[in-house]
Amino acid sequence: QTYLLVCLLQKFSLFSYFILFCMQMKMEASFGSTFPAVPQVAKAETNYKQHRRTPSSSSTLTYSARDDDDGMLPISTPRRSDSAISVRSLHSESNMSLRSTFSLHEEEEDTEPQVFAEQPSVKLCCQLCCSVFKDPVITTCGGSQPHTFCRRCALTSEKCPVDNSKLTVVVNNIAVAEQIGELFIHCKYGCRPAASGKPGAFEVDPLGCPFTIKLSTRKDHEVSCDYRPVRCPNNPNCPPLLTMNLEAHLKDCTFIGNQDTYETHLEVCKFEGLKEFLQQTDDRFHEMQVTLAQKDQDISFLRSMLGKLSEKLDQLEKNLELKFDVLDENQSKLSEDLMEFRRDASMLNDELSHINARLNMGILGSYDPQQIFKCKGTFVGHQGPVWCLCVYSTGDLLFSGSSDKSIKVWDTCTTYKCQKTLEGHDGIVLALCIQGNKLYSGSADCTIIVWDIQTLQKVNTIRAHDNPVCTLVSSHNMLFSGSLKAIKVWDIVGTELKLKKELTGLNHWVRALVASQNHLYSGSYQTIKDIIEYSIAVTNHHIVCGTYENLIHVWDIESKEQVRTLTGHVGTVYALAVISTPDQTKVFSASYDRSLRVWSMDNMICTQTLLRHQGSVTALAVSRGRLFSGAVDSTVKVRDSHNEFGDAAFKL
Repeated sequence: QTYLLVCLLQKFSLFSYFILFCMQMKMEASFGSTFPAVPQVAKAETNYKQHRRTPSSSSTLTYSARDDDDGMLPISTPRRSDSAISVRSLHSESNMSLRSTFSLHEEEEDTEPQVFAEQPSVKLCCQLCCSVFKDPVITTCGGSQPHTFCRRCALTSEKCPVDNSKLTVVVNNIAVAEQIGELFIHCKYGCRPAASGKPGAFEVDPLGCPFTIKLSTRKDHEVSCDYRPVRCPNNPNCPPLLTMNLEAHLKDCTFIGNQDTYETHLEVCKFEGLKEFLQQTDDRFHEMQVTLAQKDQDISFLRSMLGKLSEKLDQLEKNLELKFDVLDENQSKLSEDLMEFRRDASMLNDELSHINARLNMGILGSYDPQQIFKCKGTFVGHQGPVWCLCVYSTGDLLFSGSSDKSIKVWDTCTTYKCQKTLEGHDGIVLALCIQGNKLYSGSADCTIIVWDIQTLQKVNTIRAHDNPVCTLVSSHNMLFSGSLKAIKVWDIVGTELKLKKELTGLNHWVRALVASQNHLYSGSYQTIKDIIEYSIAVTNHHIVCGTYENLIHVWDIESKEQVRTLTGHVGTVYALAVISTPDQTKVFSASYDRSLRVWSMDNMICTQTLLRHQGSVTALAVSRGRLFSGAVDSTVKVRDSHNEFGDAAFKL
């Protein structure tokens, strides 16, 4: 009988639930005006989210209104006297049975912090406790539009505050419960007691959990929250810790306890299973350190070897560069020698052609071996190119001016050595001239210095031009100096020079001056004055001038008409000199092509080509049948057609 009674009660209970469910569906379709139905709140896509906090959020939390009619204060912890709201599960027992189900555990749950992220709608609040519904139920009051209250409010209140009718629980309001479950609240580990000090009032803790979660998933989150307080399992004396700090704390915290507590501790210790792995890791790490040290030694050895190889490579590069330099120098020297050989061969061919021409003309007598000039010696001592020469026949002295700013005095009769070096110019010595027993020197420093030949001392310095003095010549106790576009005429008065006149009208440097038979002949670049060009020489019957075009022009001194152009040089003709005898007249030409040529003015042919200089021949002087030539190779060579002295090198 008892069994049958139980079965009947179960069937009756199921039938009652079905009837209550149908009634609930009907009432949800039409809540009365006294307490209108609660609208469905849209469900959030996620169960919890992280809210932003500002410095002001540590004490107060501001909410925005959800509806136009919402005017409630911010929600805090559940209380009957303020706006805090909490929600609990629904039960469907009768009024009297539910009154006895409130337990101490439920009272403790009400004290849990509950702070909503946004202020709930007033439609989700109970009219009895003025808080968000907790376990909402539908009651019998309200007539055709039943009211909804919190279950505890409905069970603890005798009458409805709206129509003053008796409150009887009919069924759980599942729709409202689901909407309340979708509301977002702050994690209880992110809340703290309110600064106001009111019991049960909470606010957001800026140092706590930053997440907001759905009310329905609160328990799931708070169980695994990183801000949940825990106790240290190793030492009970350690202060409370946060879950997220526990692992770091356990690394430095030593277990304290007896054998029994140790065995119990091992059952929950997370690091016991890692001991073997950590030991293996330490062993492996030690092996790697040993290997790394060995590799470091190998790297150091390889670096030392690399340094030695780099040094050897640098040395090899230096040796190779040195060898290349030597090879380039040898190649350049060979090229120069080859060019000189070709030049000499060309000149020899020219000589042979001239000899054949003379043989055909029947004047072989001109090739008297005694008239062939030979190099008898070389004066060596200058440290730069020799630009000018001058002979003092009375004392058999030769003066040479050079780029080394000095004038050297050579003995050409007895010792064939340098007698003295005259120094006084600040520039290249470009011109020399002798008048009486005075030597005049012109330089790139724009001055003319007067030297006493007897004492070889400087006696005067004259600031002659505004530009370098290029050439000097004397005649009739007058000195003529050539420079840029000007020729100055000076009267020689003892050791003084008095400016007499300045000749202008030239358009370039005056390179050459010759005074002969009351005439002054001047030559400059691209200028003809008195039928003279670059380098000049005057014979008894002809005016001879050398040009930049490698030619020698011959002019008749009386008619001033050109009678011949002499060819043979392959460079600019820098200097000309004349040796005249009763029988014949010879003209010597010096050129950029490093050669000297001897020309017979009787038949206007080259009778000899002289080769010995290693640079351009720039200056010529003649005395007593001897020919002196200065060149860029810093030497002065002596040539003679007589065997007065043997071949020698006259050095400083």
